[in-house]
Amino acid sequence: MNAAARTAPPDPTAAQVVGFMRPFIERALKDRVRYRYVQPVVLQDGEGFRIEAPCCSRNVNREGGVIDIALLTPCPDGRWRLQARNHAAGVWETHAEALSLGEALDTLCVDAERRFWP
Repeated sequence: MNAAARTAPPDPTAAQVVGFMRPFIERALKDRVRYRYVQPVVLQDGEGFRIEAPCCSRNVNREGGVIDIALLTPCPDGRWRLQARNHAAGVWETHAEALSLGEALDTLCVDAERRFWP
């Protein structure tokens, strides 16, 4: 488990702390395994957060342009849904649900199956 996951993230149901979640996610992404030399961007997307980054492998975008990496959305119970982008179909696919934010970020940062960082 990375260092970011050991610190409890803010409660996603409390509107006053949503602004603190983005920096928490940005800090956790610094511990990722793949493509550590690119700078991912965390964008607020509705109640959740979308992560995008340059496509260094050029597997998805031959020019190395920016691609969607992951979508984190809060569930009604305060847990999180982690989605990966299916670039061929142009849709988000659920990878895991009912995760703590730390668990979701650990999954995203390790990416053992290369679903997020293609």
